[in-house]
Amino acid sequence: MVRPQWIPLLKRAVGELSWLLTHGYPLASTLKLVGDRYTLTERQRWAVGRAACTDDQRTQRAATLLLPGNLEGQPVSIDSFNLIITLETALSGGVVLRGRDGDLRDLSSIHGTYRAVQETDRAIQLAAAALLAISPSPVRWLLDQPVSNSGRLAARLRELGPTLGLPWTAEIVMDPDKVLAETTDVVVTSDSEVLDRAGNWLNLAALTLALEPPSWLLDLN
Repeated sequence: MVRPQWIPLLKRAVGELSWLLTHGYPLASTLKLVGDRYTLTERQRWAVGRAACTDDQRTQRAATLLLPGNLEGQPVSIDSFNLIITLETALSGGVVLRGRDGDLRDLSSIHGTYRAVQETDRAIQLAAAALLAISPSPVRWLLDQPVSNSGRLAARLRELGPTLGLPWTAEIVMDPDKVLAETTDVVVTSDSEVLDRAGNWLNLAALTLALEPPSWLLDLN
């Protein structure tokens, strides 16, 4: 997707896009403007758009981010596909990016379809190890009902939880983003709209991948 010499340019593009968004310019047309200015590919534009945020969003997300030491006994709700696909991507050697808000994001889009891959169980196991170290309780995984194979992934989460020392729950709901935006739980997601509405959030992807660092972390912060 990107050669090392492109990283400073992509960081400039993220900074420029974020400045324009901060000053009220719309995302779609502004991303096109910045992408054209730097002659970015479609995938690079997607990365820049995923990494950018306004100054207010960055400040607010920094204020609501909970550090690991403050999680003991706190209820946590997880955007399952959002987290697991990011971890799968990292474990398979794909690109994971760190956005301006510090959250980790992949460049995938499931478009209503999901299939477990070789890295799925390892992703769940690593997430469990990261959670065990900070002792939140209870832990709830939320899966999108409209996405194919959500039932299978929920069943796998329920099966693995007790063996990993975490009696978590896995719920299939129509709209996890809505549930996450309205809950008082600490949320795990990289969805910008949810982060902007969440009371507190946990950067679980970063904590998890600290246990097994990705080979391709694109830091655009």
